[in-house]
Amino acid sequence: MTKNHAITVHVNGRRHESDVEPRLLLSDFLRHTLGLTGTHVGCEHGVCGACTVLVDGRSVRSCLLFAVQVDGREIQTVEGLASGPGNRGGELADLHPLQQAFREAHALQCGFCTPGILMSLIPFLEENPDPSEQEIREALSGNLCRCTGYQNIVKAVRRAAEARS
Repeated sequence: MTKNHAITVHVNGRRHESDVEPRLLLSDFLRHTLGLTGTHVGCEHGVCGACTVLVDGRSVRSCLLFAVQVDGREIQTVEGLASGPGNRGGELADLHPLQQAFREAHALQCGFCTPGILMSLIPFLEENPDPSEQEIREALSGNLCRCTGYQNIVKAVRRAAEARS
């Protein structure tokens, strides 16, 4: 029988303690244990980017990490981007500027890839506040989107960058 491990993580600013199996993926912990279903699971090989979250401010593929590996760490999921009362249900939350730019630029269609793209772009824009189109496209190269053709996503990133300056 596999022995569970006690972990403590801070997810979207809230402390969570849990006993987890050593083989439990971070993506499954977030989705099934914590109920944060904005972290999508696509390829389960780290290729598509749908499961991207921030761990200590850096974007990572949650399907490639075990939950025990993030013990004591700070995790942010797409659910943690918006602020205000709507972030917990009810009224509309105040969208993160990047989410707002995606909305205004019509940068999503089915939305499956959107959480991972957003979580990949948050640290990118912090490190590169005025990116060129080529830099944006390179930053997006680790996220697969089958619907949009990326054009409006690039526009949204430019819009978010301009709003920051």
